[in-house]
Amino acid sequence: MASGIFALLDDIAALMDDVVVMSKIATKKTAGILGDDLAVNAEKASGFVSSREIPVLWAITKGSFLNKLIILPLAFVLSYFVPWLITVVLILGAVYLAYEAAEKIYEYVVPHPKAVSLADGINLSPEELVVQEKSKIKAAIVTDFILSVEIVIIALGTVLEKTITTQILVVSFIAFLATVGVYGVVAVIVRMDDVGFVLTKRKSKISQFIGNLLIRTLPLIIKGLAFVGTIALILVAGGIFVHNIESVHHMLEGLPAIVGEFIAGAVGAILIFLVVKGFILVWKRVKK
Repeated sequence: MASGIFALLDDIAALMDDVVVMSKIATKKTAGILGDDLAVNAEKASGFVSSREIPVLWAITKGSFLNKLIILPLAFVLSYFVPWLITVVLILGAVYLAYEAAEKIYEYVVPHPKAVSLADGINLSPEELVVQEKSKIKAAIVTDFILSVEIVIIALGTVLEKTITTQILVVSFIAFLATVGVYGVVAVIVRMDDVGFVLTKRKSKISQFIGNLLIRTLPLIIKGLAFVGTIALILVAGGIFVHNIESVHHMLEGLPAIVGEFIAGAVGAILIFLVVKGFILVWKRVKK
């Protein structure tokens, strides 16, 4: 009986060791989209009245947890019964990520009207502010759902050949990290200006300098995260194309991995963007 217990403990230890190793690999694979998730949510959670930033962020975080509770069981069912479908979803996700990257670059290059910040809505009634706030929260949760699908599928793609137990443990860990880690960092980022404002009120010159630095740095950090997130989207999409589409893999196999992935992602982003915009243009003319 003792030998049976030791064998069980040995199996558990081996399983946990496998989970740790695969979690590291899955974290590296999803790092790009986690960066984009951070950038997107930092932007979504900013622009509110200071006193509403944390409540709004908490509402989005709860929505993110609910998204994971919906996505994870569906992903595990697909992995168990139709594992080949995971690859299809992965490629479709890469198409979306590539389009998202191209759309962000297009919006940066082509001037667009600036979104109205709720922090500036001093002329709005309390009821109107609540409606707009709920609208922004809903939009943020929908965006989180799409990004969560990609995070879960990419993480699952790294452990498809492992047992279902390992898949559940690894992917659940990544999903938990994607919510707690990302929104924890976002909470710190969106409160930077408030901390800076408090520091500027102190008598110490050093405190005032740090406070002003935090206030001036916040918009730059959000813009920097958006830029890094866009590059990450291209690399993640390109990596999926390279590793799951044989013709693309053979075409770029002579190049360094990161260069090949960037080329595949960038070319894919341009082509997908042109196809989508072309389809929208044709559809509008047909409707007329």
